[in-house]
Amino acid sequence: MRGFLASSIGVTCAAALALPLTPPALAATARPVPTTEVATAARPAPHAGAPDTTMTDRRAAEPSAAGSTQSLPLEPLTRSRATPSASASASASAEQGLSRRAVRRFSLVGVIWDDPHAELHGRVRVRTRAAGTGTWSGWQDVETHNGDHAADLDTPESTSGRVRGATAPLWVGDSDGVELRVRSELQGTGGRSIAVAAPSLPSGLRLELVDPGEGDEALPGGPVDSPRTGGLNTEASAATDASAANADLAPLGATEITALSRAATEREYYTLRAAEAAQRQRAKPYVGPRPRIVTRRGWGANEGLRERKFVYTKKVKAAFVHHTASGNKYNCSQSPSLIRSIYRYHVKSMGWRDVGYNFLIDKCGKIYEGRAGGVARPVLGAHTLGFNSNSMGIAVLGSYGSKKPSSAAVKAIARVTAWKLGLYRMNPRGKTYLKSAGSNLYRKGKKVRLNVISGHRDGFKTACPGRKLYGKLGSARSTAARYQGR
Repeated sequence: MRGFLASSIGVTCAAALALPLTPPALAATARPVPTTEVATAARPAPHAGAPDTTMTDRRAAEPSAAGSTQSLPLEPLTRSRATPSASASASASAEQGLSRRAVRRFSLVGVIWDDPHAELHGRVRVRTRAAGTGTWSGWQDVETHNGDHAADLDTPESTSGRVRGATAPLWVGDSDGVELRVRSELQGTGGRSIAVAAPSLPSGLRLELVDPGEGDEALPGGPVDSPRTGGLNTEASAATDASAANADLAPLGATEITALSRAATEREYYTLRAAEAAQRQRAKPYVGPRPRIVTRRGWGANEGLRERKFVYTKKVKAAFVHHTASGNKYNCSQSPSLIRSIYRYHVKSMGWRDVGYNFLIDKCGKIYEGRAGGVARPVLGAHTLGFNSNSMGIAVLGSYGSKKPSSAAVKAIARVTAWKLGLYRMNPRGKTYLKSAGSNLYRKGKKVRLNVISGHRDGFKTACPGRKLYGKLGSARSTAARYQGR
């Protein structure tokens, strides 16, 4: 257990212009950690045919190396048309956005603002232009209630001075044009939304356009993507550290951690927990077979983005299940790109130290390593405000308020919880107590009795993980317990 509590030491890092390289293959074989991968080319310019653009728009539409974030300040909009208003000081607090324009290529959008404690009471809608065809999408809603996915209050991560308020990210696919409307609204009777002058929109609203890049590459430069410190050597060292955190499970540089049988997993358990097993006189563990897990190296994480140090909690007593609320318009071959986009959005746009979740699962049931520090270790995440200590966060890629999650995704939840909770001798069908660090449901310091496998809404008043996914957690609990041999 003491090994699980050790943290690697260092500072954040990384940078350089990046060229898309061959996407990392999701193979079990080890690969060398990148050192000096430098760009010599850029992506093509956006599709022609956009309306007249300003000089600022034309600069935004210039080619850019893959793997970047464009951050565009919002402008006041008139109520009658989605065009900038020269005399809209009164409406600035009620409606802001961006008129239709060409931009550099991106695949994921989100809106951020200055104060992480401020809420956006209103509606965010976006439409985008497909880079391949030049076709504009219809208007899509962006989930505005995202503050409940965060580090606990008064922790170093939440008080770093870098954290910003943000919507959930929305995956839109390869795009090169955008239009945005953000409107202050309150819920009326009968579920109707009505526009009001108050509450005002948060200050410092910006549209974030994220290009996930091809993975496994150095960072492009520029004001948004400039590294926290250091250079390529530091990034390579960070990549080595991230891989070495799983050294007990896979070789250095591995793109995946292979699945094990029940018997092999039990042998591994005794190796990982030798001291504890000796104290318990090698009692038979209830631990599910280790599932196949794509590592950060496997999904192409740029380790120069995150903070270098790993931070751990004491143990893993519960798993909180989430959805990313990023929409369902992705295919499974795009999952690594989507995860890279979420990672970049969490770190560069929202100001977190790393991606918030400990594991991510796609609609095909593939399991991905989340926050760095080792998949078998109690890595402290930023997923369930108030209950990040002694827990882990699992996010299913997609939105599951009205859409059912795939059976493969639910099965993957059961597999990863049966294994990881089993390492900490937790029964997936059982209950546990966690101490609240403060949420909108439980005051700070209150001991709360929760399901060992809980939904995000069990610890915080939120719609996450969506009604349809939440309804499948009972099945995940019983299946996970069966995998553990209970």
